[in-house]
Amino acid sequence: MAKPPLSMKPTGWFQVAWSDQVAIGAVHTMKYFDTELIAWRSESGRVTVMNAYCEHLGAHLGFGGHVEGEVIQCPFHGWQWNAEGRNVCIPYEPRPNRGRRMRTYPVAERNESIYIWHDVEGRDPLFDAPDVFASFEDGSSAADYYPQQRLFRESLELHPQYVLENGVDFAHFKFVHNTPIVPVFTRHDFAEPVSYVDFTITFEGDDQQSIDDVKSGVEAINGGLGIAVTKSWGMVDNRTISAITPVDERTSDVRFMAYIGRTPGKDTPRAEAKAKEFGEEIIRQFSQDVHIWSHQRYSDPPALSSSEYEGFTAIRKWSMQFYPDGRGGSAADLQAASTNQKG
Repeated sequence: MAKPPLSMKPTGWFQVAWSDQVAIGAVHTMKYFDTELIAWRSESGRVTVMNAYCEHLGAHLGFGGHVEGEVIQCPFHGWQWNAEGRNVCIPYEPRPNRGRRMRTYPVAERNESIYIWHDVEGRDPLFDAPDVFASFEDGSSAADYYPQQRLFRESLELHPQYVLENGVDFAHFKFVHNTPIVPVFTRHDFAEPVSYVDFTITFEGDDQQSIDDVKSGVEAINGGLGIAVTKSWGMVDNRTISAITPVDERTSDVRFMAYIGRTPGKDTPRAEAKAKEFGEEIIRQFSQDVHIWSHQRYSDPPALSSSEYEGFTAIRKWSMQFYPDGRGGSAADLQAASTNQKG
């Protein structure tokens, strides 16, 4: 596999687990951004994500480490570390080691998901992770929807930016999903790290239909490159979350979640079954996109048609702010290229 031309260590919020994977007292192992990580939940319910290797002698806390109240204890020598990554106890010494600290990551837990803030420069979060309900400010909550349905695909050769670009790609519906949808974009707002893309849904052949007549559409909120949440209104009320997280320099994990709205007064077992079917169809269509992305090559500059130019240009320009060098590559790659040119 060739290394993708875009840095696989962008800044932003990225999903590393679902909440139900980290019960109270549990220690969950994972690898993201080429780093071994653990997530653990304390007795009070707080989730901590930290580098996996104990700063004492390098034991992996995900293999035998266990939660003791509000700290995690190393399986090797019993050293205890708190949620800030500080050593608070060495059981055979009178005082802890105050000079060493394990790297921890800012955590946001919402929509049954655990997100971490990743930034190679170690900066604090620059924006909030979007919430599939609260961010739309319409008073909705999970209680208005049937249980979350999920897709999880591991270690695919794709980059998070591919997925975000799909939000401005009006032409793929007919060819990837075999649907006659023709999105008409009503909002492209890429002024801030959290961006917005809204479109109404018309259908091929409805040339006389005005925007005022349209009864369905999609509102999307992109929280950096790692998370996109959508609200679909009209035909079937649904919310979705796509979360793409780099694993290493070549691959990413893909998570996708769908919520289908309940209809007041019609919340029957049959309605729930139909909602489940519709959620499965949304996930199936997303998996069709995943198949394309996982075999895609990043084209720069792309050969855009005139009607594609505005949307793709805007989202690619917006995306550059999340890379260490502001140009899509890593700072290390930029330095290496500069050194080679001088040589």
